[in-house]
Amino acid sequence: MKKNTLKWLLQHVVIIIVLPLALASSICTTVFAQAESAKEDDYFRIMRVPAPEGTILEVGGLCTLPNGNLGVTTRRGDIFIVENPTTQRPYFRKFASGLHEVLGLAYKNGSLYCAQRGELTKLTDTDNDGKADLIETVYQWPVSGNYHEYSFGPKLAADGSFFVSLNLGFGGDWWHPQSFVPWRGWVLRIHEDGSMEPWATGMRSPCGLSMIDDELFYTDNQGDWVGSGSIIQLKKGAFTGHPAGLRWADQPNSPVHLKQEQVYALINPRKEFDKNGQPVMPSNIANEKAITLADVKKTIPELQLPAVWLPHGVLGISTSEIVKIPEGVFGPFTGQLLVGDQGKSNISRVFMEKVNGEYQGAAIEFRSGFQSGIVRLAWAGDGSLFAGETNRGWGSSGEANEGLQRLVWNGKIPFEMRAVRAMPDGFEIEFTKAVDKKSAEDLANYRVESYIYKYQAVYGSPPVNTEACPVKGVKVSADGLKARIIVDNLRRNYIHTITVDGVRDQQNSFSLVHPTAYYTLNNIPEGIKLSMAEVSTKNSAVAIVPEKATPKTATAKAAAPTYEKIKPLLVKYTCTACHNTDKRQVGPAFKEIAQRGYSIDKMMQLIRNPKPENWPGYSTPMASMSNVPKDDLQKIAGWIKSLEKPKKGGTN
Repeated sequence: MKKNTLKWLLQHVVIIIVLPLALASSICTTVFAQAESAKEDDYFRIMRVPAPEGTILEVGGLCTLPNGNLGVTTRRGDIFIVENPTTQRPYFRKFASGLHEVLGLAYKNGSLYCAQRGELTKLTDTDNDGKADLIETVYQWPVSGNYHEYSFGPKLAADGSFFVSLNLGFGGDWWHPQSFVPWRGWVLRIHEDGSMEPWATGMRSPCGLSMIDDELFYTDNQGDWVGSGSIIQLKKGAFTGHPAGLRWADQPNSPVHLKQEQVYALINPRKEFDKNGQPVMPSNIANEKAITLADVKKTIPELQLPAVWLPHGVLGISTSEIVKIPEGVFGPFTGQLLVGDQGKSNISRVFMEKVNGEYQGAAIEFRSGFQSGIVRLAWAGDGSLFAGETNRGWGSSGEANEGLQRLVWNGKIPFEMRAVRAMPDGFEIEFTKAVDKKSAEDLANYRVESYIYKYQAVYGSPPVNTEACPVKGVKVSADGLKARIIVDNLRRNYIHTITVDGVRDQQNSFSLVHPTAYYTLNNIPEGIKLSMAEVSTKNSAVAIVPEKATPKTATAKAAAPTYEKIKPLLVKYTCTACHNTDKRQVGPAFKEIAQRGYSIDKMMQLIRNPKPENWPGYSTPMASMSNVPKDDLQKIAGWIKSLEKPKKGGTN
């Protein structure tokens, strides 16, 4: 072979090999860019605030002081002042100790104020040595000694007065907490001179008391009479749902004049006993007609509905602190709210608006992955957010039992639903970045359904009255920042789950970091509706031929779905509220359950009727899941069974 011919062949063989590799690389890069959309961690980083060795920071209160220092309280009765709290070497100085479970902290005129179990306390450092030497009682409230009588606050009002919220007590039948002594289950307003005015009642476990633009809001935790966590505006004289505190409504200074019997006449209090006369925990009745808070409000007008629901097991388990995002921090979300959660160790974001004079709005996931349950939030001077944490023995997501962390924004804008607003004929979704119009004008990329919770004396509630809300059209704004969707079957006083799955941003073709918003539609606004002539009705899903149904098989292994297939059911039925696949949370990990070797039938039985004695190491007994349909129950149990590892020396 001639030398030139050999040279030509070598060159072209190289080209033939290299070109497909380059093309494959290009294709892979494009697919990877579309598949690997940015995540929470790409924008908001969680950093640990190191505490001195041996310090147990089961945080109950946080307060940023005027000089940038951070006040930290613990449920064990300590108050620390943390100097240089946003640096790598913060200095913890003990300001006070020996207090009784301090679950809140406020600063006013050079003194700190905290809520102990039985009083609002003022602490002052009069000699400037860095420690409180003057401790004064501002106001005392009664305590029975019950372990569950937590006291939260204080929160400072514009006129200098303080608000505190008082938890109910839990007796032997913990599923029916009680107000053993006056003002348990109430919010109180306390003035500097020690005078007190009862403000409102209906609270069960009101951990998240907050002043937002000089208006009082609070969060409550799921339990009896409370179907799920929520944010509620607290006007004077309001009743928010739990009847235990109404025991004190006949007091001369009570602004609430409702009686427990009026509530019980509408809703069965479900005081049930076994054959030996011992109280038993009532279960949800799966097929009964659901009575909602909105139904009861027609008869009891002072009942205050949630402004925004935080769906249980989806956005939280035990809702806690609410804070407003200040100007200039956390990018496009200025003015919105962040809400912590103790059980899921996460933070949700809430966009609120007023419609017909009432607050309502959308709750969206914001940041998960904190090391322990978030009880308190406070803004640092540099615009980062402190998170005070404890699992208090109840369990929570994360590997730690307590701690102090900080959430830091890196200045980059995530692709998110910035806001969701109610419209006369649907919703307007505002994005943080311009959308790709082709994807945003495709109805296949939008799904809406609505549901609500029961108002009942049973512990929590499954979602009920679920209905689809067909999306009929979409109009994308010229700048690509808004999409207005026409939605059928809007329902007042229902949670509307709005999922925007396939919409991509214009710049990077990224999908939304969080594609689902939960909008509490208390009122439907009046105004001009869109005409069908001005909207896109394109729906790429219409042309897709559905897959043939897979025949059911008798074997558990063939029937067991993958995690991705089962995840929607685990979320829908709030399994993920208490269980993680690999790690202990509020309840045991799914893999730990699988290793018990239960049959699928036995597992289904135990989900429907849990036996607390099977899991003695967990302080929160599992509620009955009688609302889960048999087919879905079988899928969940089959998936858990599939996690079972073969025993040594053989197979299962």
